[in-house]
Amino acid sequence: MVAGMVGRGTALGAALLSLLAVPAPTAFASPAAPAADSVAPAAPAGAAAGAAAGATTLPAPDLTALREALRSALAKGAPGAMARIDDHGAVRRLTEGVADKATGRAMNTDDRFRIGSVTKTFTSVVVLQLVDEGRLDLDTSVNTYLPGLLPDDRITVRHLLSHRSGLYDYTDEMFAKTVPGFEAVRTKVFSHRELVRLSLRKPLTVEPGTTHAYSNTNFVVAGMLIEKATGRTVQTEYRDRIIKPLKLTDTFYVHPGTAIPGRHVKGYLRPDEAGAPLVDSTRQTASWAQSAGAMISSTHDLNTFVSALLRGKLMSPVRLAQMQEWVPVNSTQGYGLGLRRRDLSCGVSVYGHTGTVQGYYTYSFTSKDGKRTITSAANTSNTSDVLNVMPLTLEAAFCGKKPAAARSATPVERHEDIAPSLVRD
Repeated sequence: MVAGMVGRGTALGAALLSLLAVPAPTAFASPAAPAADSVAPAAPAGAAAGAAAGATTLPAPDLTALREALRSALAKGAPGAMARIDDHGAVRRLTEGVADKATGRAMNTDDRFRIGSVTKTFTSVVVLQLVDEGRLDLDTSVNTYLPGLLPDDRITVRHLLSHRSGLYDYTDEMFAKTVPGFEAVRTKVFSHRELVRLSLRKPLTVEPGTTHAYSNTNFVVAGMLIEKATGRTVQTEYRDRIIKPLKLTDTFYVHPGTAIPGRHVKGYLRPDEAGAPLVDSTRQTASWAQSAGAMISSTHDLNTFVSALLRGKLMSPVRLAQMQEWVPVNSTQGYGLGLRRRDLSCGVSVYGHTGTVQGYYTYSFTSKDGKRTITSAANTSNTSDVLNVMPLTLEAAFCGKKPAAARSATPVERHEDIAPSLVRD
């Protein structure tokens, strides 16, 4: 059941997508990786990238500002930070700090790490491929596929993927106390239904189909839909529909295993108590997250994935358009179907997802045409000081050089990925 990529937007490719249940995979060439912390030759300034209302010229990335952002993450408490930009074939890789506090091993953009809620975009891609195949329908009640699971028949598949179901996010209670909450579930293995039952202890937070209310529960249920529609595990569906066709050699769904395969970045969770030492949170089942946030990847693989997605390689044009029907989140962000849109200070919009899992912050975004992509990551979490640095990596990658006053205006970020109703200092 391999859903692959079609040719580069040809009419034949579009026709095949509409006629075949499973499109045939084609090779996806990924650029050669330079050594860590190196800068490949820059793409010509003014490389074209599509904006929402037509072609827009992106300025060259500001690598100085990008390095400043990574260093700022370290100054605010992250052991390490890194970023990789893929830009019309050119690769830029920057790192600061350490991947392992115990050994002092330096961050390296080839290392694997936990990607948290960027997993949601993988899950949404699989669901939308199943819609293309006629196995699921976006506007059908979830209870049609999973009878009696949810308390309201009005909740549809579309509501799950756009966070408009109103299902309470069970992580609000689970991680109300950061480290004790994490240690209580670090090695625990949940079933999907157990997580849904935790959610259903609370009433719906909004009327189904109305406003955006981020909840990990939505994508746990989406994982259940995938398994019901295919008769196979989400792990198998990720592998056969995305990982293999895109040749993602660093991307894994190891649940309920606790280890990150191969060389990887260690994650460090900041306790709630001021001055308390960071907790090594690398090894965990991530069973509390599953299809909402348990995947592992690398900067290269995430750039390959989000670029392929926006370039139309993973689903039909109709489905990709539906994925980008935005529900307002705030004045500068919209949420589609498992996909975020962020409007930057220079007027450029970028598309991808953020990710938080204990010990890791991830940002993975691309231009409208998928030709310039950045994945940035820091190996800590539960600290808004580091979190507020992460959007600056997008500004540097897509907006280029800006006046000092504009560069210093750090946006205030409120992460939704874990315990969305809780605000950490």
